[in-house]
Amino acid sequence: MRYEPGSRFYDEMFTALGAARAHYQGVETYLDALGVDEFRRRHQLLDLAFRNQGITFTVYGDAQGTERTFPFDPVPRIIPASEWSHIESGLTQRVRALNAFLTDIYSGAQILGDGVIPAELVYTSAHFRREVHGVLPPGGIFTHVVGTDLIRNEQGEYLVLEDNLRSPSGVSYLLANRQAMTRVYPGMFEGQGVRPVQHYASALLKLLLASSPRENGTVVVLTPGMYNSAYFEHAYLAQQMGVELVEGRDLFVDGGRVWMRTTGGRRQVDVIYRRIDDDFLDPLAFRRDSALGVAGLVDVYRQGRVAIANAIGTGVADDKAVYAYVPDMIRYYLNETPILNNVPTYLGWNAEQLEFMLANAQDLVFKSVGEAGGYGMLIGPAATRDEIQTYLEKVRRDPRDFIAQPVVGLSRHPTFYPDSGGFEAAHVDLRPYVLFGEDVTIVPGGLTRVALRRGSLVVNSSQGGGSKDTWVLDHDGPAAPLGMTQLLHGDTSPGQAQGQSQSQSQSQSGGGQSQTQSQSQSQSQSQWQGGFGAVPLGGEVSAQSLAQLADHAAMHRAQAADEAQVAAYGESQRAPVPPPPALAPSDSPGLHSFQQQLEKDQLAADGEER
Repeated sequence: MRYEPGSRFYDEMFTALGAARAHYQGVETYLDALGVDEFRRRHQLLDLAFRNQGITFTVYGDAQGTERTFPFDPVPRIIPASEWSHIESGLTQRVRALNAFLTDIYSGAQILGDGVIPAELVYTSAHFRREVHGVLPPGGIFTHVVGTDLIRNEQGEYLVLEDNLRSPSGVSYLLANRQAMTRVYPGMFEGQGVRPVQHYASALLKLLLASSPRENGTVVVLTPGMYNSAYFEHAYLAQQMGVELVEGRDLFVDGGRVWMRTTGGRRQVDVIYRRIDDDFLDPLAFRRDSALGVAGLVDVYRQGRVAIANAIGTGVADDKAVYAYVPDMIRYYLNETPILNNVPTYLGWNAEQLEFMLANAQDLVFKSVGEAGGYGMLIGPAATRDEIQTYLEKVRRDPRDFIAQPVVGLSRHPTFYPDSGGFEAAHVDLRPYVLFGEDVTIVPGGLTRVALRRGSLVVNSSQGGGSKDTWVLDHDGPAAPLGMTQLLHGDTSPGQAQGQSQSQSQSQSGGGQSQTQSQSQSQSQSQWQGGFGAVPLGGEVSAQSLAQLADHAAMHRAQAADEAQVAAYGESQRAPVPPPPALAPSDSPGLHSFQQQLEKDQLAADGEER
């Protein structure tokens, strides 16, 4: 692949000398074999599939329209096993400290009494909820789902950019990206040792059920409705978990319990996975003008008769000013040294730091402490003098609401740009998802967001960003090379492949003739029939043919698995069987369209070549 990594920023895939890093070598070989034209064609299939399945997000106040397809770049971001182990340890440490902090400040607040964190900073946070002070959620768990944003600086060090604890979004795109990639680029995964991510929905459901105040409780996903920016995700997760997707008008409180309206009558609700901010959850406790929540919900929550994930009040821990003290929380609660460092942060509420912020605004990135999605930011080096002055007026007016950080040169990654038909460097970050319960579950990977606007450092989808599939490998690379048998059968064990090859060469009589003799005679036909076209045996096989053959074999196995699943379902209908657990099927609507379209187009192309 033609690509210039440059030397100013850390490049995820290539070294400064232009050589592919060990864990990327298999993908580089695959891309070289596939070719740009075929890669572009499949990229178009991805866009079509995302549109057909409604994989969208919403941008508010955009003249081009509210809802649009989530941009996706198919060059995967790859993390080797040892690197992921470091990230996993750091995230586990961080979420434990954050949960301990929330438990503390909503009870004795010892960390504030000991002066580790200024009490003023916590109690003036817009997300601190006095209404639930003294309320301990089931199991003492506040942070059921955490999305922590990581970046890599110019030296390749992972840094925590921010924590998202209220209702972190994006995991549905992580799952949809992987699903799409395995259908459109199946051969890319062959022999790579990529760890799976599709268990996230079942792990989330297990976590939610564990927080239920009753056995076999009822779980629902509470959404603001179809006009919310993350509505696709709300619907997707509810479908994958096999639970009801509800709006506030579908729920009501009666007799000190929460109920759901159904066509069969009311049904008690025990766990609410809410995707609504605290302000809108209960008009009797928070904003009186909210039509999105459930009147009386907070009172039932206080009584311990309904669990809410994430717990009410968690937003104080992802306040961007409180974020600066997370390393201190780790030392205070865990007596450990932070594994993952923060980005250096200046706080507007501190008079000395505010003075520095105002004097060096042209070199800093300013953020509003309560905003998300890339809103409320000022990137000093990219802003005009007038933009800086206008923004600083807001900072002077309410300094508590702002922080500033030095500009960090986010790492870059090869990204395909259809308009130029080539691979260019684009800045990326990483949002892993942590499920926190009795155990900590971290999906191996996360959502890699990519700044698709050339030269931009802002990766948020609302600001023109897209995403990539994120691979976590079970090794550090390079991947084991695949032989012909492995390409055809997906056997990544060299020993097994060798054994299979030997068994095929042994005598398997057919009309008194050994298989080796039959192959020798059939070589004169110059073709081997493999089910998806012909591959020459007598001469050299091109790298592109091998890549296509790998894709064909992988698709053939996927199709066989699909057919087996359908057959098993038909068999199961012949006699009554116990109901399965409340989990959605692994295939979502329209899943087979990737494979069917790819096979149709590829077979047509093979026909033209012949």
